[in-house]
Amino acid sequence: MAEEGPESDGSNRTKFEQRVRSAQIEARARNISHNVRCLECGHQAIEESQAEIAIKLRKVIRDELSKGKSDKEIYHKLTTEYGETILYNPQFDAQSAVLWLLPVVTVGVVAGFTLYRGRRQSADVGELTRSLFHGIPLSAAEHNTLSAIVKPPHAAHSASGLAWVRGLLSR
Repeated sequence: MAEEGPESDGSNRTKFEQRVRSAQIEARARNISHNVRCLECGHQAIEESQAEIAIKLRKVIRDELSKGKSDKEIYHKLTTEYGETILYNPQFDAQSAVLWLLPVVTVGVVAGFTLYRGRRQSADVGELTRSLFHGIPLSAAEHNTLSAIVKPPHAAHSASGLAWVRGLLSR
């Protein structure tokens, strides 16, 4: 049996460290590849895609990791070269904030405008009711009955607009 000397122990340790480093790089590369969108497929991560661009990007990621680059540096390089759309989770900045918040703001403005017009129209109904029978000879009872039919109740008196319709149908 040959004796293992200090040289052989150092060689084994170096090989072991290289394998560990290689496994770490591979794990990091796979993690990054799962977060990067294939530019050709669009719906697939480059880790699963077999498109040429995906294979190229996986190689670029592994090369950058071998050079000692951090994940953040690699993401920055990819977004600089290909744009934010290459990432499944793009950064939240002013431009993306506008894209996400614009629909919410639009719905709020439309709802506010609708409520404003609704209140304004309900106020106009009272004026319309008074002017509708102006100049028509009606008794006080007839005027009150017609006003009650034409004028919807205030929101405080009914929970919904359907109550007003039910009131008309029950008469």
